[in-house]
Amino acid sequence: MKYLMEYQEGERVVAFCLVKNKEAGVASNQSEYLNLELGDRSGTLMAKLWDVSAEMKESITVKGVVKIDAAVQMYRGKKQLVIQRVRPASASDEVLMESLIPVSPVPVDELWEKLEQTIHSLQSQTLKAIITEALLNDEVRDRIRHYPAGVRMHHNYYHGLLEHIVSLLTAAERLVPLYPQVDRDILYATCILHDIGKLYELSDPVAPDYTTPGQLIGHLVMGVEMVSGICRKLDIPLGDAEVLHLKHCILSHHGEVENGWGSAVSGKTPTAVLFHYLDQIDSKMNALGQTLADMGEDEEWAYAGVLRRKVCRGF
Repeated sequence: MKYLMEYQEGERVVAFCLVKNKEAGVASNQSEYLNLELGDRSGTLMAKLWDVSAEMKESITVKGVVKIDAAVQMYRGKKQLVIQRVRPASASDEVLMESLIPVSPVPVDELWEKLEQTIHSLQSQTLKAIITEALLNDEVRDRIRHYPAGVRMHHNYYHGLLEHIVSLLTAAERLVPLYPQVDRDILYATCILHDIGKLYELSDPVAPDYTTPGQLIGHLVMGVEMVSGICRKLDIPLGDAEVLHLKHCILSHHGEVENGWGSAVSGKTPTAVLFHYLDQIDSKMNALGQTLADMGEDEEWAYAGVLRRKVCRGF
């Protein structure tokens, strides 16, 4: 099976795609057209659909699946699709969601097994109880297994959040022996729960956008609210030292408040400081890996949004 990003200029594309964005416009001859952002698991391409009827404009919806017959053209140095024919997909097409969106390269069950092993290894009964209770919620468990870690910046693909969590846990395991001043269980619990608010900050795992609570409150505060709610349910005092430390690590994991990256408070414990840098390393390395993977064979430099500068393919 051939995916969108594998097609080259001049080739015909007949494929099922996910509609990620849709904008209508009016051409110079007063006919309507659509600018579409279409994607599958390999990535996204912009597409143009000319002479759109009102019925067709209505039938093509964001987050809907369509079957296209299109040609690949180059526009301002980038590939785009010019659609000749298009129709909404039907149930009889039996399109697999995993073929339409980027997916973590690590199988979800493998990641989940590592997560469960870490939870089992926790010595703190308080932290183990909080995490276990969170995952007993069917909706939370399902979302952790499927949601991305973000809309665009890093691990922005199907079950990317779970991959991010396990990657952080793997790094934490290797660094904890070097820093005895770090609380092992708090660090592991923060790896697992630091982005739990994203399960409700983001709209869905397929074509995520920010929810209204996500934009008004943000996932750091939303995550702490979830932890507090679990503590109340389990009769764990909100003033418990481990609960306070865990919530501090969540609220400070975007770094210094002065940086304006969203932290509610700057890290004030060795564990909080270490976690911030772990999160920075994993998120930036993932984003840079995606930038390099998207570069053409002849490209030596590419702009990396996560660093806000161009990066070199390497030596």
